[in-house]
Amino acid sequence: MTVRIIGTGSCLPAQVVTNDDLAQFVDTSDEWIKSRTGIRERRVAKEETTAGMCIEAAKKAMEEAGVSAEEIDLIIVGTITGDYVTPSTACQIQAGIHAVNATAFDISAACSGFLFALNTAHAFIQTGKYRTALILGAETLSRIVDWKDRSTCVLFGDGAGAAVVRAEETGLIAYDQGSDGARGMCLACPGRENNNILVEGKKELGYVSMDGQEVYKFAVSTVPASIQKVLDEAGCSADDIKYFVLHQANLRILQSVSKRLHVPMERFPVAIDHYANISAGTVPILLDEMNRKGMLERGDKIILSGFGAGLTWGTALLEW
Repeated sequence: MTVRIIGTGSCLPAQVVTNDDLAQFVDTSDEWIKSRTGIRERRVAKEETTAGMCIEAAKKAMEEAGVSAEEIDLIIVGTITGDYVTPSTACQIQAGIHAVNATAFDISAACSGFLFALNTAHAFIQTGKYRTALILGAETLSRIVDWKDRSTCVLFGDGAGAAVVRAEETGLIAYDQGSDGARGMCLACPGRENNNILVEGKKELGYVSMDGQEVYKFAVSTVPASIQKVLDEAGCSADDIKYFVLHQANLRILQSVSKRLHVPMERFPVAIDHYANISAGTVPILLDEMNRKGMLERGDKIILSGFGAGLTWGTALLEW
């Protein structure tokens, strides 16, 4: 017994922000951003919230799966930008969709969050205690980006993606996940500083900072190795995989992974051009886009892989 994805959904903010829009208030240009990242535009939340987008994505996934809220046993959300410190985003979703029988919690694994949620749901369902789970990856990264820092603000977007997974005989075949905390500060965002009665002065909230070269070197070495590990465990070759659905961090990273695996880029779907980097949201949003375009057929083998802050990575090989 394993888990199979039986429904997907996504939700994105209404507001599109192009590279030319960013060039109005930061020293950059459309050509500069596209040539270095592959990004043309991104969605940025104005009134939308992380939980609100998750609820809409969840409803779409449940509708496609033909699953009622009462059937959901687990809700797991990968996010680093919840609307509240507490309650968790997952608990807000539980309330929003009236999943009265579910246990709900968040996972903080940044860009690997959706893969960690998938693998965690699989582990829970393997116990036999649960049967149906709702897993999500979602971010409102525009809240934690310094919009005066062109090295980071051009990279990120907002949105939510969801999937319903259920215990079945086919589905998730093999997975790998890991972390390297020793290198974690190369992509970081501070939380609240100590601001109690013993500390003088108002503390300012921090923003995302990144050592782009270190993150790039991590990604182009770790991701191909993780994918190959999963292929070997499943007794498959790259030729058996229809699509490699990777976290959309940078087009150059996707191209490098494609080259190292000797797989043509045509089998690496790209969404970074119109969504940018949505951290935990990129993989499920891209997966839903592919699903709704009819790109996936029952029996197709695909790879999902997320990687980023932590540093963390997660890869799954599954049969659609």
